[in-house]
Amino acid sequence: MRWDIFCKVIDNHGDAGVCWRLAVELATRGHPVRLWIDDPSPLQWMAPQGWPGVQVVPWTGTPPPLSPGEVVIEAFGCDPPDPFVAAMAAAASARGTQPAWFNLEYLSAEPYVERTHGLPSPVGHGPGAGLVKRFFYPGFTQGTGGLLRENELARRQAAFDRKAWLRDAGLDAALQVVSLFCYEPPALPQLLRQLAESGRATQLLVTAGRASTATQEALARLATEIPGWNAAGNLRLHWLPLLSQREYDHLLWSCDFNLVRGEDSLVRALLAGVPFAWQLYPQDDCAHHPKLEAFLDWLDPPPRLRDFFLAWNGVATGALPTVEPAQWRAHAGQARARVLALPELVAGLEQAARGHGRI
Repeated sequence: MRWDIFCKVIDNHGDAGVCWRLAVELATRGHPVRLWIDDPSPLQWMAPQGWPGVQVVPWTGTPPPLSPGEVVIEAFGCDPPDPFVAAMAAAASARGTQPAWFNLEYLSAEPYVERTHGLPSPVGHGPGAGLVKRFFYPGFTQGTGGLLRENELARRQAAFDRKAWLRDAGLDAALQVVSLFCYEPPALPQLLRQLAESGRATQLLVTAGRASTATQEALARLATEIPGWNAAGNLRLHWLPLLSQREYDHLLWSCDFNLVRGEDSLVRALLAGVPFAWQLYPQDDCAHHPKLEAFLDWLDPPPRLRDFFLAWNGVATGALPTVEPAQWRAHAGQARARVLALPELVAGLEQAARGHGRI
């Protein structure tokens, strides 16, 4: 089946990352894929080699007049352009069946996900009037679309050499290694100071972009407020370049503790089986608070790790709990096992598409 995936880039790591990973896995399973994206520039570093079977289509004001495939995915509620939807309606009229049309939604552990997954959304007006799209929700229960995990992931992870990767990156595998991929958490200065005062040398690997900028600002603040705060040199910062998706997996697999943000990196952190904390995208109306609570209810982390999540996301006030990867590693392995038992998202989409949109 030919798949058309539509993506509007809001957060170039998350939206583009999820859609590219989905496109690649579909192509790996033999499906030709067109990824329509309004800003393809993130793919230059996220997937510099491209992928066989995936065609990137610039989604501009005047989209190219391509005939719709058998399956259409609009990611995160972005509407395909009207001319394309009109072509979908025309194809449906000519064939007698419409393309399988899915709205791939955001990931959440909240109860509404299971209730809403698979529901139809009839189109009542516009060029697609009479067509039906269906909601497809990733999630953390058997009644959802589950999570995306590539067929080859387990093999790649089993063959990975952590010590060699750290050595090639100029890092010491004998020291604690922490990765930082975040927005601008208010608790970031606390974390830096905590790691510096822990009595154990820590290599903090800071990802490029917002995490790097936030860390530099936190360092400047600490230098002003607490001169000599890292005098012992226990905290050793390493500034990372932009990483491809595969290299980001390698980073997660190599660390003792991962600080991640957004949807795609949350799933990759769970699959890594390494202790982690997740920062949700902060919203002015605090809508991310119940989303975090729902995820923590599913994750059921040790109490201090739960407290870390809450403080890191600004949900709870007070001191940031101490990072304790050794105490949290067994739980991370258990969480990974639970993820591997969930439905696999691409397989679910394939099955739904073969049913002409019926889930």
